[in-house]
Amino acid sequence: MTLRYGVALAAMVTALGGAAWAVQDAEDGMTTEPTVEEALEFLADAEAELREFGEFGARTAWVQNNFITEDTNWLLERMSTQSTEMSVRLATEAARYADLDLPEDAARKIAVLRNGITLPAPNDPESAARLSELTTRMGAAYSAGLMEIDGEMVDHNELENIMRTSRDPEFLSHVWNGWRRAYDPAQMAADYAEMVDIANQGARDLGFDNLAQMWLSNYDMPADEMEAEVERLWGQVEPFYEQLHCHVRANLNELHGDDVQAATGPIRADLLGNMWAQGWSSLSDVAAVGDSEPAYDLNELLVEADYTPVRMVEVAEGFFSSLGLEELPDTFWERSLIEQPRDRQVACHASAWNLDSVEDLRIKMCTRVNADDFVTVHHELGHNYYQRAYNQQDYLLQSGANDGFHEAIGDFIALSVTPEYLVQIGLLDEDDMPGAEADLGLLMDTALDKIAFLPFAVMMDQWRWRVLRGEIEPADYNSAWWELRQSYQGIEPPVDRPADAFDPGSKYHIANNVPYLRYFLSHILQFQFHQAACEMAGWEGPLHRCSIYGNEEVGARFNAMMEMGASQPWPDALEAFTGTRQMDGSAIIAYFQPLMDHLQEENADRECGW
Repeated sequence: MTLRYGVALAAMVTALGGAAWAVQDAEDGMTTEPTVEEALEFLADAEAELREFGEFGARTAWVQNNFITEDTNWLLERMSTQSTEMSVRLATEAARYADLDLPEDAARKIAVLRNGITLPAPNDPESAARLSELTTRMGAAYSAGLMEIDGEMVDHNELENIMRTSRDPEFLSHVWNGWRRAYDPAQMAADYAEMVDIANQGARDLGFDNLAQMWLSNYDMPADEMEAEVERLWGQVEPFYEQLHCHVRANLNELHGDDVQAATGPIRADLLGNMWAQGWSSLSDVAAVGDSEPAYDLNELLVEADYTPVRMVEVAEGFFSSLGLEELPDTFWERSLIEQPRDRQVACHASAWNLDSVEDLRIKMCTRVNADDFVTVHHELGHNYYQRAYNQQDYLLQSGANDGFHEAIGDFIALSVTPEYLVQIGLLDEDDMPGAEADLGLLMDTALDKIAFLPFAVMMDQWRWRVLRGEIEPADYNSAWWELRQSYQGIEPPVDRPADAFDPGSKYHIANNVPYLRYFLSHILQFQFHQAACEMAGWEGPLHRCSIYGNEEVGARFNAMMEMGASQPWPDALEAFTGTRQMDGSAIIAYFQPLMDHLQEENADRECGW
């Protein structure tokens, strides 16, 4: 998959953290006991302040992302410093009320203020300023990184396209390695280590052992239970990944030979059609199952139908409209960045924004006319529709039920991009709609995207949790990264990694400090949503053939869940749409079972694993 996992950056000024403290009475020095009335008054004032600052912060970040210059970097850094200082101040006071018997919505708001910040600074302006300086520099280095190819300087967006389309192992290795030099890895590693020290101290000041515990405390359960839940979910789907890995490795060995890719052991990371080996969808020709040709090529269909980037977004909007949801406002089309401009440097990483927490909805995406981006625009609009659905909630509760929900919404819709749907929107002729004999190929295409991604999503935050807990020291950042990548994904680098390498920084979400667990959870949740929606729609065929396009009954129940925002614990929101209160990988297993059966038979005589 491409860099498609964007969230509204405005959220960074509404997800804050807290620390316990006591207020001294100014006259007698005695500690005053907080009251419920004081807590409610504090929350009202805090929400008003956050709403006003949130729009300022979002607009500042939008400008910097769309015009990356020395000046806009300075503006973003200044805004981030103010945001961090405000978060510490509000969080500190919020912690006074954490143990009160508050109304449920007030208690949830206090929790958001107390432990929701991504990178807390210690309670002093100098640390907040330094943290902002470090994070701004890392994010700008990633976005501005360039590599020379054939005498031209190429950005990461084009490098990703090369990784997607080339089959030349030597060239792929060159591009793969070049990107990991383009963002000054030694400087980023040093910045990252300093950032960890500052943020961990901030987390300790807020009452947590470390920032990892703080991140994991945002799922309506204790941090250690949530980490165990992640491993339980991964254990459900790991056997399928092992079969997929075995099949793809055998086909790459046949394509390239033993000197490039051995028939056993890890897969060379640069051969998997993605800069980070996080999704293998561009290997559909290499990883095809059976002897038949692919039923259709969505890339070719889009080009033949003269799709443009704007047209792809219009079609994605049409899916949500078919469910009975209101069309996007005119300002979306006036203010979004849908194509990469030629006259300036922008952050091409796809993201969705609501700048005023009401209806100033936008996406920012350097959209290309291809199958990956066709799915991505559905994903990003999912964020926008979710943002609008919960905008009637109180400001601090304007978020997903958990962060995995936000990422799952659009991908759940994209699971309905089936052959029948492509016929309905005129991209595929009805006479060309593939029959059941093509199902294995269609499932393989989806598995190369969805199943291949799962271990990458787990190991990303496993690495960070261990770094934040002090289990991985700065000198071991890169070696530990590759130990986890081999353990979870069964991949290895194409070239030896130098001592000053910082390969984690090659990924947007590391350089920009976006927690990644949400993406793993979203892959579990989107299949649960899809299975529940298809049952609601009365679908009786194979789960992978179901499309809910045009079903307003499903749309109404779906929107009702989105409108809840973060006002209830996530199990309540999950139950409202699916009827179950537990995240569960069984829907993934049901969706891919025909392919799993085929791969197990095909791999019977192979040495799977690594």
